[in-house]
Amino acid sequence: MPATFTVRPATAADGAFLADMVVEAANWRGGGARPRHEIIASDDHSRYISGWMRPGDAGYIAVDLHGEPIGAAWYRMLPRSDPGYGYVGTGVPELIIGVRSIWRAHGVGRMLLQRLCEHAAAAGYGRVSLSVERGNFASTLYRSEGFAVTQRGIGRDTMVKRLR
Repeated sequence: MPATFTVRPATAADGAFLADMVVEAANWRGGGARPRHEIIASDDHSRYISGWMRPGDAGYIAVDLHGEPIGAAWYRMLPRSDPGYGYVGTGVPELIIGVRSIWRAHGVGRMLLQRLCEHAAAAGYGRVSLSVERGNFASTLYRSEGFAVTQRGIGRDTMVKRLR
């Protein structure tokens, strides 16, 4: 099957698209989706995108054959004083991933996840973390890519992948 998308490194200019992908990730259930402005304004989600691209930030963008972005995976180093949902400790980047709903289950998330984990390993990180709500089908992808649940929270799990 010919490639229907490609993956490129994220740049500073991708901040608005990353915000769109935070909204996609937060609204993974579909149906009663929370409005974009409400998600972006919340501290719980804005920490993943505000000031993109800071030192230590890295990510990848999937684009369709027309060059339109369709998904993103990125990580940030969040401080202990302002941890994200998937925070496990200082020096462990927290990964965020979002894929437009019509592109889910087409290998986009897997490719983004693989590229980002390869990048993190090459940058010298020993592990990466993420948070996933219980019931989110993406947890199957994360497990198949070597992530394991390390902490159970209220309605969500923190997962970690060892990179070396």
